[in-house]
Amino acid sequence: MPKYMFVYHGGTKPDTPEEGQKVMGEWMAWYGAMGAAVLDGGGPAGMSKTVSQSGVADDGGANPVSGLTIVEAADQDAACEMARGCPMVKDGSGSVEVAEIIQM
Repeated sequence: MPKYMFVYHGGTKPDTPEEGQKVMGEWMAWYGAMGAAVLDGGGPAGMSKTVSQSGVADDGGANPVSGLTIVEAADQDAACEMARGCPMVKDGSGSVEVAEIIQM
């Protein structure tokens, strides 16, 4: 079965420990609903740098990555349907880029 990257953009950092627990609960419920399809839960990303031929930019680009998860799905449409359940998508604070991992 094909594997897909869920690359997260956006989202917000919880303001309080209680808010953090609530958000983590939402993510764990989403992962639980996907079950064995979650191959690597990944996690949040720190500050990114963009490396190009012209040098290194400290700003992470126009739409910096905020995290990553690896899932298994029948096809990209099925993976996109899974991504719709992401807490960041549901609350409107971020988006999920879904890309197939091409086996070489």
